[in-house]
Amino acid sequence: MPSNIQVEPSLRSFVSDAKRFPMLTPERELEIATAWHDRGDRAAREELTRSHLRLVVKIARGFKGYGLPLADLVAEGNIGLLHAIDKFEPQRGFRFATYAVWWIRASIQAYILRSWSLVRIGTTGAQKRLFFNLRRLKLQLQDPDKDGLLPETASMIATKLNVRESDVAEMDERLSAPDNSLNAHLAGDASTEWIDLLPDDRPDQETVVGEADEHARRHTLLKSAMARLGPREREIIVERRFKEKPVTLRELSDRYSLSPERVRQIEVRAIEKLRVALGAPSSKTGIRVRELMH
Repeated sequence: MPSNIQVEPSLRSFVSDAKRFPMLTPERELEIATAWHDRGDRAAREELTRSHLRLVVKIARGFKGYGLPLADLVAEGNIGLLHAIDKFEPQRGFRFATYAVWWIRASIQAYILRSWSLVRIGTTGAQKRLFFNLRRLKLQLQDPDKDGLLPETASMIATKLNVRESDVAEMDERLSAPDNSLNAHLAGDASTEWIDLLPDDRPDQETVVGEADEHARRHTLLKSAMARLGPREREIIVERRFKEKPVTLRELSDRYSLSPERVRQIEVRAIEKLRVALGAPSSKTGIRVRELMH
């Protein structure tokens, strides 16, 4: 990282630590990436992480124009880096940095969309493209000394990003607002930030406790109901109703040397037993037993 880059005080320690770790050679990168991917070598994962911290800072600095603290952007970028490390497949032959850039940028962009003080910026793919590209395109297509967004510029941007001109104009107005940071202080009040005034939509403690109690109750009920099934019925219910990707009737018919129709009948009978044990009304014979586990 060039020495003339100004670094926020909160990031100096992080950047100093990152600069202590050398860039990896392709051979060393492949070695440690394979060690983590194939053997779960945590020391290799740590080395791969630390050697790419400078990449996170570099990418995060490109998003400083959105008014959020660089330290927060770097923190989110680090989350993306860790996701990249866990999903990277070294045998494909690509350098890790090429793969990680996408994850780091995606994590930072998601954080900006969640945190930006202009509450509604749109969540469609087109709106996100507009949000993250409008400033750059405006600088390319229009004289920086011109105030506002010229109609011809809005038209060209709309064409490039496949959005409506009205969307371009609306987004430009929002991005041009003087306060675009949740961490900005209120005028005349150095102790209060805009983020302090945003409503907290999280459930209160009473709701959290109530939901936890309900979850425990459902779990107990389901466990008791499952105990009333025979071994084969329990296995079929687990395979067909609890798995993220349910096992097919054909696969189970091969496993038990039964016809698919017979397996289906056993499943229906087991669901009916669960319905009775749980006290569900007859109209809910197709009980969503997976919901009781969550």
